[in-house]
Amino acid sequence: MENNADLKILTPEEVAEKIKNFSSWTYADDKITKSFLFPAFDDAVTFIGELASFCNKIDHHPDIHIYYKKVVFDLQRFSVGGKVTERDFTVAKEIERLYSIKKYQFN
Repeated sequence: MENNADLKILTPEEVAEKIKNFSSWTYADDKITKSFLFPAFDDAVTFIGELASFCNKIDHHPDIHIYYKKVVFDLQRFSVGGKVTERDFTVAKEIERLYSIKKYQFN
């Protein structure tokens, strides 16, 4: 990403205000976090693979934890000292967009 304006560290107050627009995301320990459920392990892994190209394109790579059918995303920017930036919210928005269009079927 050529413009780095979105890498400014957000204050805890700015994060608290922005996160109100992101359902079920939490802010703690200088990162924003959310868990997503998938019908099967393969769905979780495929989802991460599809998200990877977006993350590479904008040069932001979240911590991703896979627990069978649950995936936890932790977003913070290590190049600015492990703090939350606008780019973290850009990734969160893409995660939400991609998850919402999948329309997963749960048994």
